[in-house]
Amino acid sequence: MSQTRRASRRLALLAAGAATGALVLTACGNGETGSASGDTKFVQGTGQITKVASGKRQTPPDLSGKSVEGKELKLSDYKGKVVVLNVWGSWCSPCRAEAPNLAKVAKDTRDKGVQFLGINTRDLDKANAKAFERNYGVTYPSFYDPSGKLILKFPKNTLSPQAIPSTLILDKDGKIAVRALKELSEKELRSALDPLIEAK
Repeated sequence: MSQTRRASRRLALLAAGAATGALVLTACGNGETGSASGDTKFVQGTGQITKVASGKRQTPPDLSGKSVEGKELKLSDYKGKVVVLNVWGSWCSPCRAEAPNLAKVAKDTRDKGVQFLGINTRDLDKANAKAFERNYGVTYPSFYDPSGKLILKFPKNTLSPQAIPSTLILDKDGKIAVRALKELSEKELRSALDPLIEAK
């Protein structure tokens, strides 16, 4: 093999290694859904908060399954309440950063008709998810979704919770009013929630 070909091959291997490293680094972010087998790849979140006017809101799929604690959980059971649906993983540092904000606002708005729910994803061991909930004072239930199957139920080109973390806020009719593809501060969360709590 000539020296030029050897150098070209070395460069190609380095480029492949760099691409693989980039995928690992961006594992906590925006989700590009893969095949129907439940294969899910993640890239960076957009940092975007999208608010939808009341006449243009879509209904999410009716998610159901077991919680991290092993209890039956169904999204449609909370229709009539404002629902905050947060996608998280114990391995995700932005999830850890926003968890205290979610826990605090969940506690403060419980008596105002707001229900917080989580979707715990890519935690293959429930013990890690339970430890996360204990450490950050998360008292609301979370779907246990290690393979990302619940996230894949959202149709393409809709306001799906593509990022880790991401948050959907459903209005009292069970329709998606807000989507955040970023970690939320307490101020951002309250700002998105308040108009939906006050809506008749």
